[in-house]
Amino acid sequence: MSRMNPENKDFSILVVDDEIEYQRVFSLILSRNGFRVLTCSDGESALEILSENEIDLVMTDLKMPGMDGITLIQKVKENYSNIEIMIVTAYGSIESAVQAMKYGATGYFIKSSDPDSLLLDINRMVKIKTLEKSNKILMQQQTNKDLFIDTKTPAFQSALDMCEKAAASGINVLLLGESGVGKEVFANYIHRLSDRRSHHLIPVNCQVFGKGTIESELFGHEKGSFTGAVGRRIGRFEEANHGTLFLDEIGDLPLDIQGKLLRILETRTIERVGSNRPIELDLRLICATNKDLKKGIEDGSFREDLLYRINTLTITIPPLRERKADLPGLIEFFLGQICEDQKKKILSIEPETMNSLIQYDYPGNVRELRNILERMVALSEGEVLCGQFSDIFSQRGTFQMKEDEGNDFMSLRHARARFEKEYIEHVLGSTGGNVTEAADILQITKRQLWNKISEYEIHRHGR
Repeated sequence: MSRMNPENKDFSILVVDDEIEYQRVFSLILSRNGFRVLTCSDGESALEILSENEIDLVMTDLKMPGMDGITLIQKVKENYSNIEIMIVTAYGSIESAVQAMKYGATGYFIKSSDPDSLLLDINRMVKIKTLEKSNKILMQQQTNKDLFIDTKTPAFQSALDMCEKAAASGINVLLLGESGVGKEVFANYIHRLSDRRSHHLIPVNCQVFGKGTIESELFGHEKGSFTGAVGRRIGRFEEANHGTLFLDEIGDLPLDIQGKLLRILETRTIERVGSNRPIELDLRLICATNKDLKKGIEDGSFREDLLYRINTLTITIPPLRERKADLPGLIEFFLGQICEDQKKKILSIEPETMNSLIQYDYPGNVRELRNILERMVALSEGEVLCGQFSDIFSQRGTFQMKEDEGNDFMSLRHARARFEKEYIEHVLGSTGGNVTEAADILQITKRQLWNKISEYEIHRHGR
């Protein structure tokens, strides 16, 4: 027999044959090689199974009572184009093979042949499926060019050292820090150093999904499991299998989902919405938040038992204002990226502008630094970056308050409104347009912030 592929347990095969003995033989051979196997005796039953289960390969006999193999192939390809089909028959002939391939079959096996040849073909399909899935996820992910970890700050270096120790252990990690400090960069760093680096890091921002969609986003769903579920969906947990799942802003996870996450961490299995079939998981969990989870426990918004599960190791990331020595390197790093993105050439930064960039405290942290540099590069006209930082937002956070060219002053009410509008725009810019994070920085409710956005007709940039 062929050597077992570790990916086989994620590959599901449906055997369709009206002879029960062949169902048993194929089920035994395939199960021993690690595959998940379902069986049935006719085409109608096969279609019913396909509607309720995720199947990667259908192995079907050609001659069956009722719906024959060719008709089944046509219906499967019409409704499930991503499913592979292999014809298995005791009546091997060139004509039937050609006809089966014409309608979408990708393989052909004679029942009297050596099972090793069957397993060889199926394992080839597994490799192709795995590569396709990997390529799809890689296309969806951002490139790793955002990973900048050089530091001259002892506290930041200490956090990086803890990442290296965490990566080697495989334990659950909780990343703490203000909004914009680079928690996803740390998750990326841990994943790269771990033995799961050949698989994927799947990031999920729990804050951007509503209560009605986060469950499906995380765990996936079956066709028809709720209104709008027109097809089966693979959730982020399954996408991260064998790799790392990064749950950002876990403090915003609804309580009922927190309970399900706790059970998943205990059982290492998930169930898609609308299904009761457990799916085994082998992944590493990294969580992050800018909230005080202990305060959340006190006010009932976060489960204490979940906190104990996710914080086996806690790493606190220092804010950018405590990393002044790292600013020159970060500025150079981001400028290189931004100039490439905007197709501009910046050779140097005016000393006064550089000094302003170094002295500013960045309440929005690394995210705000990049946002400011993007604005400055966009407004630049030469090869020397100068002036724009002071024009947009001074290092003390004050704004120009002239009503117009003919009036040096405005009423206090108008001045407050002008400052409020510009400051809200500034904070929203530093959070990439994230209203929840901006509201936290401003220390107002999301509803209050939305009202201000509407009142001042503020345009949100970013996400």
